[in-house]
Order: sequence, then structure tokens, then C-alpha cells
Amino acid sequence: MTARKIAIAVLGAGRWGRHFVRHFAQHPGANLVAVVDPHGDRLTTLQSTLNLPPTVVLAETWETLPRHLSLDAVVIATPASTHFELIKGAIAQGYHVLAEKPLTLDPAECATLTQAAQNRGVQLFVDHTYLFHPAVAAGHGVIQSGVLGDFHYGYATRSHIGPVRTDVDALWDLAIHDIAIFNHWLGMTPIAAQALGKTWLQPGLPDLVWATLTYPQGVIVQIHLCWANPDKQRRLALVGSGGTLIFDELQGERPLTLQRGYVGDAAVNFPPLGLATEAIPVATGESLGVVCDRFLTTIHTQTPDPAASGATATTLVQILTALSASLDRGGIAVPIN
Repeated sequence: MTARKIAIAVLGAGRWGRHFVRHFAQHPGANLVAVVDPHGDRLTTLQSTLNLPPTVVLAETWETLPRHLSLDAVVIATPASTHFELIKGAIAQGYHVLAEKPLTLDPAECATLTQAAQNRGVQLFVDHTYLFHPAVAAGHGVIQSGVLGDFHYGYATRSHIGPVRTDVDALWDLAIHDIAIFNHWLGMTPIAAQALGKTWLQPGLPDLVWATLTYPQGVIVQIHLCWANPDKQRRLALVGSGGTLIFDELQGERPLTLQRGYVGDAAVNFPPLGLATEAIPVATGESLGVVCDRFLTTIHTQTPDPAASGATATTLVQILTALSASLDRGGIAVPIN
């Protein structure tokens, strides 16, 4: 028996929201019924570039949608500062929700929304995109095999020239991706956070952030985030006693690499041994497409996806909040509860 199509409205058709519109407009399991965005020109452009059928309602406000419109779910792709009220309202109306990351800017609000969704019997699914990336999944398999040995430390860089956000700083815009990956690969969450930053463009919104996370077992992770660096990088590495696993998103067809090697005995001056580089096979597919598929699956099965759950979202926002507190206090270590 074919599952019925899920009727969906997308709120927000900006840089990321338009990709949700594209995916759900083409998905055989979805019925895109409405797109809401305050910028009428965006709606016009989307309608023409995606060749949206005339049945899709385009509206500049939620309130102007036809009252008879039948919906099962909404996608929230608006600025994070607006998420709490929008998501709370959608849940209250009995809609399943797919929210852009971060869920909100406050862990207490995240917990409130998570509980509200459970109470209402609807799915709250957060777009932690990289947890659905084929390279991240393949990397997790490598780690599960034990080839890295004992974890030593991790590092990542996420830098580029723009797009510069005006609602949040580089930390809140960029760090969640790498934190989510490290948590997933390590199988644990950090216990302390430190951050230092530098601001050039907008007072109060650092363009450069160095974030340090301390995990159990003494594992340290450092993340470099910047909006004002033309050296574009999307690179993350986890170092173990048996080698280093590297996810470099800009490496096209070979984004995941295992560099094997270890340090030999002190008696012979710590020679490098077992050196080899191995490209790890990665499945094809667009991460956001997987996100959209999984969202529809959670609705049909009424089973939350751990990678997108409200609990996972709350943990990530707790970590960002601790990093932000450290940033505001000159880089002191802040415990993560």
C-alpha cells in the first residue's frame, strides 16, 4: 500500500529555505501546498525557477494563507530568533515540524518545544544536515571498526568570505555542524567549553571564533570559524592512536580519507610507522534530500530520528550557549551541564 502524501508548507524561502521548497516540490511523498516569505520577489523567483504548479499557494505572511488549507506539516526556515514562537504555534495546531538548525537560541526553549511535540503527538525534526551526509555516515562506520584506535584529539576549520549573518555571530552560524559531527563520531558530548573571538564587521557579532571543547577521556577538539577569510575550508579531522580520519567537503569525489600511521618506540627515536592513505568510499546523494526523506518517514512511522530529535537539538544548543558564555567572558572554561 502506498503511503499518502504529506501536505507541507514552507515558511522562509531564503538561502536555505528555497532548497526545502525544491526538494518537497519534487518529492513523490510530499504535497507542497504553500510557501510563505515576506519578500514577494523571492516567491516570484521561486515560482518561475522551480516551475511550481499554480496549486501552490504563495503568501507573504502566515495569516494570509487560506483558512481552508489542509496541512500535515510545516518547515521552519526563518531566522533562529523567530523559531520558538513559530514552532510552538505550529505544534499547538497539530502540525509536524521540520526546523532549520539551531532549533532555538536557548536550551530551555528547545526543551519546551521538545516536550510540547511529545505532548501533542507530533514529530519535531531538526535539520542537523551534516548528520545525514553520506561522508559522515561512512566515517562513523570507519570509527566503529576500531581502526583509529584510542581517540587523541580533533580539529576543524569552517571559513569563507560570507555570507555574513546579521542575526547571529559566526559561532552560532557555523559551529553547530562540526560539533554535531564530533559528537556523533566520538559517541559522547563535551563537558567543558572555551571560546575566543575577534570582530571586524559588526559590533557584538564576532566574525572569527576559536572554539575548544573538552570531552570525557581527555579528548580535546578545536574548531576555527570565520566569515572573513577568503581561504574557504570545510575540513574536519579526528586523530587516534592508529591514524587520522579526515572529512574535507571541498575534495569533490574523495571527501573522506583515512591516513593511517602511528609513532614507533622511543628506543629508536619514535619512527613513523604504518603510513598509508586510503580514500573511504562514500555513497552519493544530497544531504538535504536525505533530511527530507527521513522527515516524511518519521511522520509515517511516528518514530523520532535520533540525529534530528529535540533532545539532540537541545544538547547542541547547550554546547553553543556554553561557548557563547566563554566568548563573552574572555575565554574562560565554562562547564556544560
